[in-house]
Amino acid sequence: MLLLPLLLLAVIVPGGDNEDALQGPTSFHLIQISTFANSTWTQNQGSGWLDDLQIHGWDSDSGTAIFLKPWSKGNFSDEEVAELEELFRVYFIEFTRGVQDIVSEFQFEYPFVIQGIAGCELHSGKAIQSFLRAGFEGLDFVSIENHSCVPEPEGGSEAQWFCVFIAQYQGILAIIDRLLSKTCPRYLLGVLDAGKAELHRQVKPEAWLSSGPTPGPGRLLLVCHVSGFYPKPVRVMWMRGEQEQPGTQRGNIILNADWTWYLRVTLDVEAGEAAGLSCRVKHSSLGDQDIILYWGHPTYIGLIFVAIIVPSLILLICLALWFWRRWSYQTVL
Repeated sequence: MLLLPLLLLAVIVPGGDNEDALQGPTSFHLIQISTFANSTWTQNQGSGWLDDLQIHGWDSDSGTAIFLKPWSKGNFSDEEVAELEELFRVYFIEFTRGVQDIVSEFQFEYPFVIQGIAGCELHSGKAIQSFLRAGFEGLDFVSIENHSCVPEPEGGSEAQWFCVFIAQYQGILAIIDRLLSKTCPRYLLGVLDAGKAELHRQVKPEAWLSSGPTPGPGRLLLVCHVSGFYPKPVRVMWMRGEQEQPGTQRGNIILNADWTWYLRVTLDVEAGEAAGLSCRVKHSSLGDQDIILYWGHPTYIGLIFVAIIVPSLILLICLALWFWRRWSYQTVL
């Protein structure tokens, strides 16, 4: 059942041979999460991802795709998109019905969750890596590799049975292989071209320091916040001089509402050892000009001079000149 949407894609979307346009490894994948609460209630969720950026959703009520970016259709025509939406709508209906029939026949217990992921990754060397994996209750179940179904150890005897079953359908496996090696790259290259203005943009990060919850008596939790940067790769380090400090804890990179990223990096130290520590931020948008924030200073040393001291000095000078001229005028009178 998890293979059906891939088969439908292969039927209506021909493959392409445009790998030359790609620079660097990039991937696209589809994710399905189906929750079966009981024999009458099921929720199917679908999404499409370009690397770790979600560009598609699925409205299960209307049976339509949600395009989260203006360029999410890539080079697919409106007619192709409409056909895909209809086929995925039918797929989710048939998938739900088929799973419920199997549950009824083999008397499985509700509730349970089925997951599926399929996609491709392209490299500048024209090598193509594709993948299709299915999971059950958060455990790996089966994967499709080189025209073959591979049962995962966590899937047990059920996964082995499924692979024996699907091995009878070599034509299906061949279509899946064509979809993942041809159709997926065609879409991926189209969406990369359509979205290149946004995907290649550089947005400089903002950074600030704070203290977190006290780890224990006489200790401090130093927190370095970095936000608003794009693309996602960033390096944030707690330093003493030029020495990176062990014990640095890096949180998960979180997507902001404006499609930039946020990261929190912490360091647990003795209170007396905090002086002299700094947080260094490296990002492609900064070039060689790293952001350096010193613990104990209210803000970045270079920025404090430009953003606070200089305007303040100019204001004081203007006020002094105004008072001097006013005083000089009153003295003459």
